[in-house]
Amino acid sequence: MKIRVISVLFLCMLSSCASKKKVLYLQDASNEGINKVNYESAKIQPNDILKITVESLVPEASIPYNKNISQAQIAQNLQLLQLEGYLVSEQNTINFPVLGKIQTSNLTTEELQNEIRQQLVSGGHLSNPTVSVRLLNAKITILGEVNKPGTYNFTEQNITLLQALGYAGDLTINGKREDILVTREVDGVRKITHIDLTSSSFMSGDFYFIKPNDVIIVNPNNPRVKNAGFIGNINNVLTIASLLLSVAILVSR
Repeated sequence: MKIRVISVLFLCMLSSCASKKKVLYLQDASNEGINKVNYESAKIQPNDILKITVESLVPEASIPYNKNISQAQIAQNLQLLQLEGYLVSEQNTINFPVLGKIQTSNLTTEELQNEIRQQLVSGGHLSNPTVSVRLLNAKITILGEVNKPGTYNFTEQNITLLQALGYAGDLTINGKREDILVTREVDGVRKITHIDLTSSSFMSGDFYFIKPNDVIIVNPNNPRVKNAGFIGNINNVLTIASLLLSVAILVSR
């Protein structure tokens, strides 16, 4: 009887261990060779908030094309800057001073810069202006088996999936690294993909770089799912096993 109880306890402890192959990232990565990274800017989407500034050789000439907000206010409050930004409508347009409505459909921020600059020049508004467009409300949501789940803002033009998970404090030991879900909406179409972080193959795919409003879901691995069931976590298993062992010793006397 004692041997049987000890065997059950030993098997429970083994089942709680995570194998090396299920924990390590990029297991097939090699130091040999150089892989070119293809940066791809995200397309502007409805409800994006854009900061657009126009500068010219004569500063006074560009004043009508800029919203009146001081640099001191910008430094003190990012939310105020977002309120003063240009909100992209559901019809993929922004209402720009003097120029009126400008289409943003299927454009990146860099392409929108060129579009505004071209309209300013071709319309005789400004000569050789400099236009800057930045996305103010870029954010991602990370849920599941990570140390700090939540929604995170970022200001970089491009961030990778691994960087995004770094914002959330990395996966917990219970995270299922070979099956990360990423959901993405582009032009009203939702895409869902499964990423295997134990393989480097995803680094050459469309989801290596994270886009604004992506949702990353880290599902629990099998041991975590089992521990969340009737038996509970490993501490409960050890407690039950200890009680059974004690009973077995008393009965054998």
